Amino acid sequence: MVHARPPSRAGRVAPAWYGLPVLESLLPIFCRKTGAARRWCAVVVLALASIALTDTGSAAPSHAIAMHGEPALPPGFAHFRYVNPEAPKGGRLVQSVLGTFDTLNPFVVKGLAAQSIRSYVFGSYVFESLMTRGYDEPFTLYGLLAQTVDTDDARSFVTFALNPAATFSDGKPVTAADVVFSWQLLRDRGRPNHRLYYSKVAKAEAIDERTVRFDLSGSNDRELPMILALMPVLPKHAVNPATFEETTFEKPIGSGPYVISEVDPGRSVTFKRNPAYWGRDLAVNRGQWNFDEIRTDYYRDANAEFEAFKKGLIDVRAETDPGRWQTAYDFPALRDGRVVKEVFSTQMPKELSAFVFNTRRPVFADARVRGAITLLFDFEWLNHNFFFDLHRRSAGYFDGSELSSVGRPAGAGERALLAPYPDAVRPDVLEGQWRPPVSDGSGRDRRVLERALALLRSAGYAVTDTKLRSTRTGAPLAFEILVTTRDVERLALAFQRQLKRVGIDAHIRTVDAVQYDRRRLAYDFDMIHNVWDQSLSPGSEQSFYWSSAAADSPGTRNYMGAKNPAIDGIIAAVLRAHRRAGLVTAVRALDRVLISARYVVPLFYRPGQWVARWAYIRHPDITSAYGYLPETWWRAPE
Repeated sequence: MVHARPPSRAGRVAPAWYGLPVLESLLPIFCRKTGAARRWCAVVVLALASIALTDTGSAAPSHAIAMHGEPALPPGFAHFRYVNPEAPKGGRLVQSVLGTFDTLNPFVVKGLAAQSIRSYVFGSYVFESLMTRGYDEPFTLYGLLAQTVDTDDARSFVTFALNPAATFSDGKPVTAADVVFSWQLLRDRGRPNHRLYYSKVAKAEAIDERTVRFDLSGSNDRELPMILALMPVLPKHAVNPATFEETTFEKPIGSGPYVISEVDPGRSVTFKRNPAYWGRDLAVNRGQWNFDEIRTDYYRDANAEFEAFKKGLIDVRAETDPGRWQTAYDFPALRDGRVVKEVFSTQMPKELSAFVFNTRRPVFADARVRGAITLLFDFEWLNHNFFFDLHRRSAGYFDGSELSSVGRPAGAGERALLAPYPDAVRPDVLEGQWRPPVSDGSGRDRRVLERALALLRSAGYAVTDTKLRSTRTGAPLAFEILVTTRDVERLALAFQRQLKRVGIDAHIRTVDAVQYDRRRLAYDFDMIHNVWDQSLSPGSEQSFYWSSAAADSPGTRNYMGAKNPAIDGIIAAVLRAHRRAGLVTAVRALDRVLISARYVVPLFYRPGQWVARWAYIRHPDITSAYGYLPETWWRAPE
């Protein structure tokens, strides 16, 4: 919520006394009678208070907007806490990505878009949004292309006033017409998440050259002003809507701190600082975007990528393999201090890494089958034998944060949200008693095996001639695990051996990155591995992840094909939440429903962010709540 006090209908901020607590304190003054007369007076006064608190007029435009509560930083703040405002500018950063790319258009499903080190696409380097995140707060945005934001308590509209200095890299000004154009284009031709979010807008209009207003009436989505504030703004004069959905290596024009200077298709993308970048002196950019040049190199093989880092061909490496982290960094450059290993902590929910059941396939239609397969994943054995006991077992969808339901009995608020869906949450999950199974670590724990077989028998399966078969049709329980990297393939092979112990035939198919991405986006698989990242302020993206509407739309992240009225209803409650406490309650309820439905085999997470860097690459002393941010790093002057 942007403003603490309710606004007046005329658009002015109401006087300080205009609120429920003060009106209640005035009851003795207005109501001096006793009995029924006094009770009637109280009703009248409290009704007036209710009108005041639900008034939807506009307050004064603000420099920032918070999803819940108030922005932490005031107007005129100097810089974010987690940057070094004196960081030197210059030098080059070389980073790496495992995979390939065949397009520079990150806004459509077609093709495999180039990536950057910190986001799915390179939008943070080249394209900008109206506002930008403060990474020390759950979800607060500060002005970037927009100088101010204005909305009402009901979030029925949002108005942005653009910074008059804002320009694209070709020198053309950023206007309200560009914002409306971007909204229309992404709503009609963009990625599924863009279409899902932006179609909620009733109307967008350019009030004048520098002011754009979105009518959000009927959306019932309090996060929508935030989503629009993060919408990439594209240059109307440089984008052809007719060809927008095609793959391309044409260098895009944006308003961000970098332009693309070189492209080696499938191999590398080089970003060069725009010397005329309009926003270099903004407080939200101070201490950031410090490299003159950033190059992203693409590798098809993880070992080749690591060897390149050891040779100094890559400057910074985010490690994901615990075996490599534990044993492979004992090389001369690390021993003599030229390479540094670090672990960064975050306040974020831990990522959910999981094997995903595609419930669109009949083999996974029964939750008991999914539950039995989940039991057969022996985390303790794998963690000890593959991962040096460095991982932690994933349990829910928001592990390691106040949003998680695991280990917490549902409170009254959660139970009220879940009441319309009495069968959506298992009793052990509702009471906070559920945990993933813990094996004896032998890889042959008979107790877990018997629990899995009991579930499979109840679902109509029995072992015949070493194969698990349907007692009704005789068909074997078999499915395919689709993989594209060696690390996931190794994990799938271990899981395959565990499944075979009860007669389940899991076939592993390894494909290249392009084929994998195509099949994943079209939901053409039985089981895949996926990782979901969650923020401290879940919102509209939850619809993109789990909603019934997303299940039938290609390109969403509802890979499991969830179509669950309880999920849809509770996502709506997440979007309605006015206060942080209400959000936490709704997200915990969502967590319980997702856990109970057994859509995934939860795997594990790293307790921190593992990063290795050459010592000439430096970073601020303070880490943000979201972890390390490469845009705040710099190269030490020689």
